[in-house]
Amino acid sequence: MARRLISSGSSFEAEFGYSRAVVEGDWVFVAGTTGYDYDKMELPDDVAAQCEQTFRNIIKALEDAGASLDDVVRVVYILPERDDWAKCTPITGRYFANVRPAATMLVAGLLDPRMKIEIEVTAKRRA
Repeated sequence: MARRLISSGSSFEAEFGYSRAVVEGDWVFVAGTTGYDYDKMELPDDVAAQCEQTFRNIIKALEDAGASLDDVVRVVYILPERDDWAKCTPITGRYFANVRPAATMLVAGLLDPRMKIEIEVTAKRRA
């Protein structure tokens, strides 16, 4: 099976040279994803709103790849502010309540100072 690239249509992908997701066999690798609403090219101010939009963006990428959140086996959360994690855990817990993938949370700066969370996932599509 050939490698398949998934695009969100974001101008960032062409500008920075990456894909929203890459499908390789049964594996789906979703790039670090932020809370941008790509239809409006807007970013909410609130970390919880960004977290919700980030999950909507990831779900769309997974669906385009023939997968879903139920297929996620690994997740990495990146937040510039450690204290914001407490505002995100109810959201992450809701989306991954049944899946419970292996997870890591990192505190690090993001490309745009308005970005408050970035999430990267790896999924394995099931037959």
